Amino acid sequence: MRKLALALGLLAAGPAFSIFTSAQVGATGLEIDVKGVANGTITIDLFEDVAPNHVEQITALAAEGAYDGVVFHRVIEGFMAQTGDVEFGRAGGDMRRAGTGGSKRADLKAEFSDLPFERGIVGMARSASPDSANSQFFIMFAPAPNLNGQYTVVGRVTGGMNIVDKIKRGRGPNGAVVGTPDTMTAVRVTR
Repeated sequence: MRKLALALGLLAAGPAFSIFTSAQVGATGLEIDVKGVANGTITIDLFEDVAPNHVEQITALAAEGAYDGVVFHRVIEGFMAQTGDVEFGRAGGDMRRAGTGGSKRADLKAEFSDLPFERGIVGMARSASPDSANSQFFIMFAPAPNLNGQYTVVGRVTGGMNIVDKIKRGRGPNGAVVGTPDTMTAVRVTR
């Protein structure tokens, strides 16, 4: 099922995704058009039954156009690509603040699950407080078992992983992208 289509580019679900049942694949998704070093569309299935409040927040922001023009501000090789700062993460803005903002909506209570952080999984970014996720999310390049049960899983890439793999990488231990980061030019909700 095509759902959360992010302009990210994951490969179709393969053996790494065999842990997910069809009941866990939501009826809602995103399509994300990406422009920059990576160019193309990423499709994401959202897990409405696993993280209903987080999925509602992401889809509401996408439907409002809040994610359009937001950059991938933190990208760490072999780990993940983070985006979704609708407050400070706009293309052409002051990238020194990117990653420190959220939306005007309230932060969310964690919806932790037993789903593992594997390649292509989409998780919600947060601060030190487990109940601080808001608008930012990340896509995994590779498994990261240390995140299991610590961050809310909201979906998985089902198309365009090859686009995700090309997203411009950041520098240093925090993966901050310098210069011109890749941008989500349009994010659409699919049903």
